[in-house]
Amino acid sequence: MNKELLGRGAVILAIVGLFAFAAFPLDQKIKRGLDLSGGIHLVLEVVTEDALRAETDTDIGRLTREMEDNGITGLIGESTGDSSFLLRGLNASNDGALRDVVRDFLPNWTYSRNADGVSFSRRDAADSEIRESAVNQAVQTIRNRIDEFGVAEPVIARQGLGTNRIVVQLPGVDDPERVKDTIKSTAFLEFRLVDANGGPFDSRQALLAMYGGSLPPDVEIFEEDVRDETTGVVLDTLYYGLEARSMITGRDLKDARPSLGEFNAPVVSFSLGADSAARFGELTSSNIGRAMAIVLDGKVQSAPVIRGRITDQGQISGSFTQQEVDDLSLVLRSGALPAEIKYLEERTVGPSLGQDSIEQGLQAGMWGVILVVCTMLLVYKLTGVNAVIALAFNFILVFGALAYFGATLTLPGVAGLILTIGMAVDANVLVFERIREELRAGKTVKAAVASGFANALSSVLDANITTLIAAVFLFQFGTGPIRGFAVTLSIGILASVFTAIINSRFLFDVILNRKGRVENLSI
Repeated sequence: MNKELLGRGAVILAIVGLFAFAAFPLDQKIKRGLDLSGGIHLVLEVVTEDALRAETDTDIGRLTREMEDNGITGLIGESTGDSSFLLRGLNASNDGALRDVVRDFLPNWTYSRNADGVSFSRRDAADSEIRESAVNQAVQTIRNRIDEFGVAEPVIARQGLGTNRIVVQLPGVDDPERVKDTIKSTAFLEFRLVDANGGPFDSRQALLAMYGGSLPPDVEIFEEDVRDETTGVVLDTLYYGLEARSMITGRDLKDARPSLGEFNAPVVSFSLGADSAARFGELTSSNIGRAMAIVLDGKVQSAPVIRGRITDQGQISGSFTQQEVDDLSLVLRSGALPAEIKYLEERTVGPSLGQDSIEQGLQAGMWGVILVVCTMLLVYKLTGVNAVIALAFNFILVFGALAYFGATLTLPGVAGLILTIGMAVDANVLVFERIREELRAGKTVKAAVASGFANALSSVLDANITTLIAAVFLFQFGTGPIRGFAVTLSIGILASVFTAIINSRFLFDVILNRKGRVENLSI
């Protein structure tokens, strides 16, 4: 064998060896999609109006605080919509101070004075930015929570650019209900002072009676479910009057971990950042003897009395089970969702169904390989061995490429692999038929092989490039499963061209360069 052939053979073996190294072992290198491994598929919608309302409430608080710092007190801000509010109690003589505060701290708001007070409205561009930020934050928060569960290869992404929908695919989940509850939990944590007349009371009417039938503007009603410590069943409901202003929120937390509290009850231990700890220490030291409610997602979990200064460490207690404490710690660490999450679509794929898909796909692939091999050997005799070797190399290249690019194998991807079995020898058929024609025309074996490859090249490229173009369009405009099929098909096409033109020609050249003239070709 001459040096040129040895060089070509070394390159081909190196390429195939590299792809084989990337592909094997298959069960570790090739990731399975949801339809093969089982799991859940969710389409979620972020209620971005919640984020707008939360930002409005924050800006109302910021405005009143800054006005107080300017010596203007007694102002009351009332939300009148997702992106609007009314400021009462401001004299016209203080409009100059209001203008300065809005310019420095609320640049996204416009305002005008009317008979009721000063009406504020947020700009449309700011609303769009808040909505976009809420969806992006929800994606990141959900990803953080899923990562805590250790789910392998989750898919968490927006469903199209500019939408408020999120697609979540979690393969191999053992407890889908727990995962769904954890994803959906807003986990908005607040520490609020209980008003001096705020109870707790056994009924909402009793609480309102303490205030003469109507609540002051700076007090809000919250409920606490009293549960049986053993069964967790709700036995009663208590009502609190809490100050509208939050002392600390979940955004101030630095960490949250499961722990044990009094009588070994499950609690959540938390720590605060430096700035939040200083602020919390100042608030608690000036309110010793008062009750402080721990509010989670609008429900009071507990309302202990402040016994001393609290700075950077604390506990969240309530009628929690150990799993609830674990999940609450998880969602607090990952951050609160900026808005409510709604489930629009849910599909659960059982592991057994995924395994059935794998087995049926393997059977289809096995029969496809057997029929292709038998056909090539029957029609092309010993030359068909060339096509069988090309088929084997093709599979190595396809799986190696899938592993290298980190592609996920789905059921449509398996269909693409099975289609590749037939396409892997399609180019060989074109070449072999041209070689047959050249032999029938009276050419020598060597000349027939050379002419066969040269004349079939345009047909091989034409057939595969047109199919590749179709696969590219499928990938560009298709959804997840269609994209999986397109990726597998594209890789199979490129591998087929390589094995048919490069590998097959090399094997023919090895035979034709043996000592002595080759008079006959088993084709």
